[in-house]
Amino acid sequence: MIHRFVALGDSFTEGVGDDDPACPNGVRGWADRAAEQLARHDPGLAYANLAIRGRLLPQVLAEQLDPALAMRADLVTLYAGGNDLMRPRADVDALAEAYDVAVGRLAGTGATVVLFTGVDGVEDPLFRRMRGRTAIYNEHVRLIAARHGTLLVDLWAMRELRDRRLWSADRIHLNSLGHTLVAARVLATLGVEHTITPPALGPRPVVTAAQRRAQNLHWAREHAMPWIGRRLRGESSGDTLTAKRPALSPVTLTR
Repeated sequence: MIHRFVALGDSFTEGVGDDDPACPNGVRGWADRAAEQLARHDPGLAYANLAIRGRLLPQVLAEQLDPALAMRADLVTLYAGGNDLMRPRADVDALAEAYDVAVGRLAGTGATVVLFTGVDGVEDPLFRRMRGRTAIYNEHVRLIAARHGTLLVDLWAMRELRDRRLWSADRIHLNSLGHTLVAARVLATLGVEHTITPPALGPRPVVTAAQRRAQNLHWAREHAMPWIGRRLRGESSGDTLTAKRPALSPVTLTR
């Protein structure tokens, strides 16, 4: 039985893209959805989510690892490195070494630890460029998971995540449908029965070349350029935010 659940990471785990003004930081996300399902099995479940958007892997480990260890959780989920991989000069091997040490500390507590691979962005112009770095990162994560006996949610193998309808307008974060799908996969990996119904999207709509160009221009203007601007100024979307659930607390079942 899972009594204490702590989620670590960046925007993926914070829930960015799954907008919900009723939730802390205005987002829900797969981790909240999974926690709600876990609380149906154990109404006394305590849940903390330390993830903050924009955090690099070293920041996640420096800011979130020790607080998570102090919470003595039964279940810990960890994903970090996606923001690092978007930087062409990222040293993936060095990142993996730090990740390995952190996962070893978490697994050493006896908690069930869940790791994630990165998504295969082969069908997206932005993520296709970092596909090689992501593949190397994923191999490291698979080795780390095997070394420390953790569970692994293989997002790379989830071909359904290539469907743009599961992603928010910024093309970087999953939308509510995508977060729902990941929540279901996490619970399945844990062997937990749940009531989540993954989205059934049907055939993808046909998009003409002209429509695709217009969509790409809109995306560049509304999302890519502001992101580049923040990078040039040394800013992050999470600079003014704190963790949405910084301490273990009960989960309210409202849905």
